[in-house]
Amino acid sequence: MISGIVLAAGTASRFGSTKQIVEVDGKPLVQHAIDAAAGAKLDEIVVVLGHDAERVREGIELPTNSRAVVNERYQEGQSTSLAAGLRALDLESEAAVVLLGDQPGVTSEEIRLLAERYTETQAPAVRLRYRNAPGPALLSKAIWPEALELRGDTGARALLDSRHVDEVEIDREAPRDIDSTVDLN
Repeated sequence: MISGIVLAAGTASRFGSTKQIVEVDGKPLVQHAIDAAAGAKLDEIVVVLGHDAERVREGIELPTNSRAVVNERYQEGQSTSLAAGLRALDLESEAAVVLLGDQPGVTSEEIRLLAERYTETQAPAVRLRYRNAPGPALLSKAIWPEALELRGDTGARALLDSRHVDEVEIDREAPRDIDSTVDLN
């Protein structure tokens, strides 16, 4: 079983409002990551909410194989949202693709490539590598204990940068992150 975790709990302090539900290309920002995970046919999707959780939950549509969980500790940083997502996964899950809720350009096909590479290699971690930057990653259950030890505003990237990671090359520039209103243009 391969799961998906969408991290969408942050306060969006640089954005100035609840960016998770700001409309981007006709739908809420975080809905792009949810839809990409659903299109990749992941076995389950856990969307981690925090800041303004009720409003975000009301603003998104969850596929049948998904659920939202609330990270009550979201103000302590991204590491707590990753941990909340990992803890919420089905016990049968053997790996999880971690997606950022503010990176709308990641495609279902790219997520599918991560899952396929993991299925082929059983590598502890697999990451997309765009021409100019690393992208989303899949973490196998073998390294979840290390991920659960991360602290502060540190996501899986810190864990991945400290180890050998199997990479899937993507021949395009990395999708943009939406960190401020300027990034919407």
